Amino acid sequence: MTMRSLTKTLLALLLLSAPLAGAAEPPKLDPANTAWMITASVLVLFMTLPGLALFYAGLVRSKNVLSVLMQCFSITCAVTIAWVIAGYSLAFGDGGSLNAWYGGWDKSFLAGIGVTTLKGSIPETVFAMFQLTFAIITPALVVGAYAERVRFSGMLVFSLLWLLLVYSPIAHWVWGDGWLQKMGLMDFAGGTVVHLNAGMAALVCALVLGRRKGFPDTPMPPHNLTMTVTGACMLWVGWFGFNAGSALAADGSAGMAMLVTHIGAATGSLAWLICEWLRYGKPSVLGIVTGMVAGLGTITPASGFVGPMGAIAIGAIAGVLCFFATSWMKRSLGIDDSLDVTPVHGVGGFLGTLLTGVFAASSLGGVGYAENVSMGGQVTTQLIGVVSVAAWCGIVTWLLLKLTDGMVGMRVSSDAETEGLDTVEHNEKGYNL
Repeated sequence: MTMRSLTKTLLALLLLSAPLAGAAEPPKLDPANTAWMITASVLVLFMTLPGLALFYAGLVRSKNVLSVLMQCFSITCAVTIAWVIAGYSLAFGDGGSLNAWYGGWDKSFLAGIGVTTLKGSIPETVFAMFQLTFAIITPALVVGAYAERVRFSGMLVFSLLWLLLVYSPIAHWVWGDGWLQKMGLMDFAGGTVVHLNAGMAALVCALVLGRRKGFPDTPMPPHNLTMTVTGACMLWVGWFGFNAGSALAADGSAGMAMLVTHIGAATGSLAWLICEWLRYGKPSVLGIVTGMVAGLGTITPASGFVGPMGAIAIGAIAGVLCFFATSWMKRSLGIDDSLDVTPVHGVGGFLGTLLTGVFAASSLGGVGYAENVSMGGQVTTQLIGVVSVAAWCGIVTWLLLKLTDGMVGMRVSSDAETEGLDTVEHNEKGYNL
């Protein structure tokens, strides 16, 4: 073969291989990422059952302990079915020309999702399950706002409607290629989607349903703080799946998210404890576990974007401001958010989302901003995000409460509230001593 013919042959081979070299490789399943995401899904479900259920159940009076456990358990079941039918599609489907606002119906009943279907490097079944655990815990958090005074039927109808018309659209805006995600909102694991969303819904529920009978003059202390602390410990452990799992991979981002989550929880706990100690003379176990939840909720949106020093600052700010927000809501405003969902999760989600725009700066140990974005620009985007989510959630939650009240009724009678929801709603008692 002459040199000329050899050159022609090599050029032909290069031309034939050029399209192959330029073609994008199809996504491949990563076993390590898959194993981690299965574990993270279990951890986040563990946050609701039994974590949040026990945390809330210990905080109410003994005559209502079963009602709270029942509400968390039934929400888990009902939201699962609603997620399969429509929730997942509305959050992560393709809404076509309206995709900026909602995900459409193309994935209803999990259509097109099989054993081999991938979402990035993990099975889409695992992704759908992981996101389902977030969809479960968010309306379950709202339970704390109307504990001890809501009808079981009303709670169930409201929670299902709220999932489809509030949670799923907002999840799409932030994580499903919606308008806030395209704008550049930084919310790693749910500062807006979960915590601000639940906190705003809780505020509206507390205002619409009104105070519990006897509030604030009648003491309503937690009936079993041992149960509450047990649930709080489960929440802390489960939160590693919540935040580190949101990396959707077993990588350095997940590792940093886990580290800063733990730091935020510890700092929030201590900050709340110190505030309480200085103000009332004694630290309480209820205070330290509530500070933990405040720290965790506030670090959640920032967990994939900040470093350890940012986590200390965010946790400390959360512990202090959520402590004073709780006192201000109950004592100054007289709002009966039974288990402090608004001042802890709502205020925490708001603060954490805004502070993400600050502590994500590379000069402060964070991952930095997108090209041509400054700290001021990012904080502005964060502010647009929290205002938009709060507005949509507040308006639609109010409408759904009115609708549900007209359909099945939301609040129990005064006599039923006195007797307790365990007996009236479920014909059972938590304790037979």
